[in-house]
Amino acid sequence: MNRIKSVMLLTLLSLLLMAIGGVFGGRQGALIMLLVSFVINFISYWNSDKIALASYRAQPISPEQAPELHKLVKQLADNAGIAMPRLYLIPTDVPNAFATGRDDKHAAVAVTEGLLRILNRDEVAGVISHELSHIKHRDTLVMTLAASLASAISYIANIAQWGLIFGHRGDDREGNPLALLLTIIVAPIAATLIQLALSRSREFMADASGAAISRKPLALATALQKLDDYAHNRVLPGAKPETEGLFIINPLCGKGGLQNMFSTHPSTEERIEKLREIAANMN
Repeated sequence: MNRIKSVMLLTLLSLLLMAIGGVFGGRQGALIMLLVSFVINFISYWNSDKIALASYRAQPISPEQAPELHKLVKQLADNAGIAMPRLYLIPTDVPNAFATGRDDKHAAVAVTEGLLRILNRDEVAGVISHELSHIKHRDTLVMTLAASLASAISYIANIAQWGLIFGHRGDDREGNPLALLLTIIVAPIAATLIQLALSRSREFMADASGAAISRKPLALATALQKLDDYAHNRVLPGAKPETEGLFIINPLCGKGGLQNMFSTHPSTEERIEKLREIAANMN
């Protein structure tokens, strides 16, 4: 069901992109946008890990630099039944983490310096297990594809907005101004909502699966609380809306306002409550 839902939502994003092209360029515009969606998916599929890691200046962590961390991640990866991912360190004191890559053989987990500083070993294990769950179920690939398509839709809608303001559509055909206006307004919102539907459900699933991998749901719960407290007071440097869904805690929630209303993550309180229920069932 998870894979079927993901395919359906990604198809909706592609169709939305085609609809924008159809409004502004007819059948030819729709075909162009279909090609654009294929190109975006192709690039994201093969380079999602490189793009995400470079965006946050993440540097590889060798076994010599952090032997205990490598040993811990190897043990958790074995528990999850996947290959050990590459490890990266993000140079910031704001604690957070994300996973990226198209599958477990091409995956990476990036943690910040702040996360390793404020969390104890069990809490780090909980966070890593959450990220390994994303890798195991290929959430990282799906979310990167969704983010790329949603970004393209918003970008094209912005271009169309300026074209409408200055009365230029690229040809001499008359268009329906109301349809153009609705496309400009509705398309980015619809893209965001589809992206949210993908991300929020996956966070709950990754929490539950991560708890099973580490066998320490309460440690993950306390880790989430610590990360959330920091995130509401300090925004992760360089964080972008397009990649916020990759992180275990929304790195932009400190901005407040509409940013929280359209957050790619469910509330941390709800996630912690579900982890406590899992712990009670384990006991």
